[in-house]
Amino acid sequence: MNLLDELRTHRLLAIVRGPDPAAALTAVLTLAESGVALVEVSLTSADALGTIRRARAALGPDFALGAGTVLGADDARAAADAGAGFLVTPALAPSLAEGARLGLPVLAGALTPTEVVQASSGGATAIKLFPASLGGPDYLGALRDPFPGTAFVPVGGVDADGARRYLDRGAVAVGVGSRCSAVPSTAATRRHCANAPRRSSRRSGNDRPAHPR
Repeated sequence: MNLLDELRTHRLLAIVRGPDPAAALTAVLTLAESGVALVEVSLTSADALGTIRRARAALGPDFALGAGTVLGADDARAAADAGAGFLVTPALAPSLAEGARLGLPVLAGALTPTEVVQASSGGATAIKLFPASLGGPDYLGALRDPFPGTAFVPVGGVDADGARRYLDRGAVAVGVGSRCSAVPSTAATRRHCANAPRRSSRRSGNDRPAHPR
C-alpha cells in the first residue's frame, strides 16, 4: 500500500478509539461501508489488536487499515502482526524506526519545525500535525513555508469546517477522531464522520495536495 497516494486521493483518515472492542469493530466496518478508505484503530482502545485483526479479516488485505498511538517498537511489531498496513504515532517515538525496519509506512506525529525535520529524517511517510488545534490552519500555512514538499495531515480538533480550512492551507489530508470514536453512537453518526470532511474537501476547491517529501 502506498499510504501517501491513499492520503492524496481520499483526503480523510478516520480514527477509531474506545473502550468497547465490539463497538470499535462495528465503527471500522461502518466507516468502510460508508466509503471511508483509510481507518486507524488507536492502540489506546480496549483489545485494539484484536479489533485490527478482526477488521482485517473482514475487509481483506487491500483495505488501508492502520494502527494509531503506536509508541514502542514492540507496539509496532504487534500492530504489524495483527494486520495493520500502516502506523500512526502521536509524537516522535521508537515506533518510527521500527516501522521503517518493518517496511510499513508511518504517519509520524510532530508539531514544531524541529520535530518535522526529525520525523522526516527518520523515514516518516507523512507528518501528523498534532495537536493541530494548538495552531490551527494558519499555523499549518506558516509551517509549510519552510517545508513545501512535506505532506501534512492535521489531527486533533478537526471538524468539517476545519477540514476545509486545513485543505485550503495545503494539508494532504485530515484526520478526524472524535465523531468516529467507538463509544456508544449511531450508524448515522459514523456516516456523518465519513461524509462531512469529504464534502469539505470538495467545497475547498483545493484539488492539488502538498507534494511528498
